[in-house]
Amino acid sequence: MTHLDTELSSLKSNIIEMWNLVIIQLTKSNEALEKFDIELANEVLANEKRIDAFELKLNMDCENILALFNPVANDLRLVLAVLRINYDLERIGDYAKSIARMVSEMKKPFDDELIKKTRVLEMYAVSTKMLTIALESFENEDNQITRKIFKKDDELDKTNKNAIEIITKLIKKHPSETHNCLNLFLTIRRLERVGDQTKNIAEEIIFYIEAKVLRHKKKKEKLEE
Repeated sequence: MTHLDTELSSLKSNIIEMWNLVIIQLTKSNEALEKFDIELANEVLANEKRIDAFELKLNMDCENILALFNPVANDLRLVLAVLRINYDLERIGDYAKSIARMVSEMKKPFDDELIKKTRVLEMYAVSTKMLTIALESFENEDNQITRKIFKKDDELDKTNKNAIEIITKLIKKHPSETHNCLNLFLTIRRLERVGDQTKNIAEEIIFYIEAKVLRHKKKKEKLEE
């Protein structure tokens, strides 16, 4: 194994470790919201520093590999993919942190009807599943798994699209719950963004494995329409 191979193996191990931490953060913020667990919400807030530290380290490691080894072909694609995935994972960690902070500042838990009607827990399940699928596809270098993410993102988009009407009706029906309704709306928006970031990650995995940049392909198709 060459020195470059060792560095790339370490890079991949570190991004996977960060990935698992982000999944834990997302799962704990879900549990904190569902159970109105302030202590767990504060735990999520405290762990955010670990994600920030991972992001800085991975950025530096990628820069060092590019500068010292001048990787090409698949090695270069791996480094570029990790750079971009690193950013997306950090953003997802931020969304989990924002939801946890919201829970920690709430005066009372969400009403069961609000939780059920908005389908926020279903969104949590889908977004966490997407992130887990992405990790599995990255570890196994399996793009057949990766492509499942795009269909699941459509589910999040649909729930988010219906959120305004649902929240408006709930506020009219339960004016005393207005503050919590708005908090739920913000949570839904954040979970939809988690889906978007995970979809970005899926595109980077495909780029790494198949050297296909889906974003550019989509832009080209739009220009040709």
